[in-house]
Amino acid sequence: MVARRLVVVMPAYNAATTLERTWKDLPRDLVDEVVLVDDASTDHTVTIARRLGLTVIQHPQNRGYGGNQKTCYQAALERGADIVAMIHPDYQYDARLLPLLVGFIDLQICDVVLGSRIRCRREALSGGMPRWKYLANRVLTCGANIVLGQNLGDFHSGFRVYTRRVLQTIPFETNSDDFVFDAQFLAQAACFGFRIGDVPVPVRYFPEASSIDFRRSVVYGMGTLAVLARYLAHQAHLAPSARFHPKIVH
Repeated sequence: MVARRLVVVMPAYNAATTLERTWKDLPRDLVDEVVLVDDASTDHTVTIARRLGLTVIQHPQNRGYGGNQKTCYQAALERGADIVAMIHPDYQYDARLLPLLVGFIDLQICDVVLGSRIRCRREALSGGMPRWKYLANRVLTCGANIVLGQNLGDFHSGFRVYTRRVLQTIPFETNSDDFVFDAQFLAQAACFGFRIGDVPVPVRYFPEASSIDFRRSVVYGMGTLAVLARYLAHQAHLAPSARFHPKIVH
C-alpha cells in the first residue's frame, strides 16, 4: 500500500469528560497525528489534550462549530495530510471503526466517507437518540438524498473522512461558522462530483455527549433546507453561488 499521512481532527468545546475515552479508541498505529481545536472551552479540555500528546490549537474566542472545523481542516492541510478524519471528541461515535472508513478511501472507492448512526430505527432509538431527533434526521436525510442524488443513511454525522483533494477543492472557508456548515460541505461535495459513502456506526447518546437542543435543531433544520434550495437554484442557473465554485488549487 502506498504510504499516506492520516491526520485526525477534533473540533472540541468542553469535552473534558469524554476526550480521553475518544482518544483511547483511536487506532494509533493508523493515525499519524491528532489535532484538537479548542473553541474557547471553559473546562479542562486543553489540559487533557496536552497531557495526551495531542496537537492543540486554541481559539481565544468561541467561533462556533463551523468556525472550529475551518481551523481543523486548514491545520490538517498545513500538516501535509493525505487523508483527514473528523471525529467529535464527545464519545458519541466509535473511533475504533476509523480503519473501515479510511479503507474505502485507500481503495479509491470513495472520496468522502461518513459514519452513519442509523443502521435501523430500533438500533438508533435503543442507543438513546431522542425520537424527535430521529424523525428529523430521517426527513432531512431523505430530502438531501433526493436533491443531491445520494443514498446516505445519515446526512448529519459528525464522523467524517475526506481525501486531501476534497478539502483543497471545496471552498469551506466561505461556509457558515454554525452547525449548518456540515450540510453546506456535503452539498458542495455532491456538486463537485465527489464520491460519497457511509459506514454504520453504533449510536451513543448520554448526558456528556454534545447534542444541540430542540430550538437549535429547528434552526439547523431550516438552515439545511435553505442549503438544499440554494443548491437547486445554483444547478438550475437561477442564482449562481460562489459557494458552489471550486477553489483553484495551485
